[in-house]
Amino acid sequence: MEIKTLFGLNLKRYRKEKRFSQEQLSEKIDISVKHLSKIERGLTFISADLLAKISNNLGVSVARLFCMENENIYDDNVLKKFDRITEEHLIRAMEGIKGDIRKNEIDG
Repeated sequence: MEIKTLFGLNLKRYRKEKRFSQEQLSEKIDISVKHLSKIERGLTFISADLLAKISNNLGVSVARLFCMENENIYDDNVLKKFDRITEEHLIRAMEGIKGDIRKNEIDG
């Protein structure tokens, strides 16, 4: 499937899930209803700035807007949790290393 078509289908699906009409979303992202309709039909594509506006207003990650419906990707919350867990493990490891260094300094 062409990327413009996939993006347009996802845009329409998430817009409907949020219960926004084309008029409501186009107003929020500052484009015409006609332009939004062309995007949803895969006839035209968007700028990075508009992509960010769409993502923010629909509350959907940019990645989700480019994935097939059945594709499983990690959402932002999962990635943030993973970052936090990794950070906590690194802090604990560094504290352990500091303790070992201090112990060696005292013993040595």
